[in-house]
Amino acid sequence: MEVKIGVQHAPREIVLESGLSAEEVERAVSDALSGKTQLLSLTDDKGRKVLVPTDRIAYVEIGEPAKPRVGFGAL
Repeated sequence: MEVKIGVQHAPREIVLESGLSAEEVERAVSDALSGKTQLLSLTDDKGRKVLVPTDRIAYVEIGEPAKPRVGFGAL
């Protein structure tokens, strides 16, 4: 699942591929924004953890499951 996180006062968004389902990502974001936690914590496919302070989250875009890419050309 591709997840894009916009962070306030940051020039670029955070993009990660997560093994979580869309519902699990949405639940994590909802818990963070409702005040249950102070950090949004997601782990990508390679095991790296991304932590974003909830008061700095501008938006979260939950995409479709990642499709394997083959070749070097743009499609």
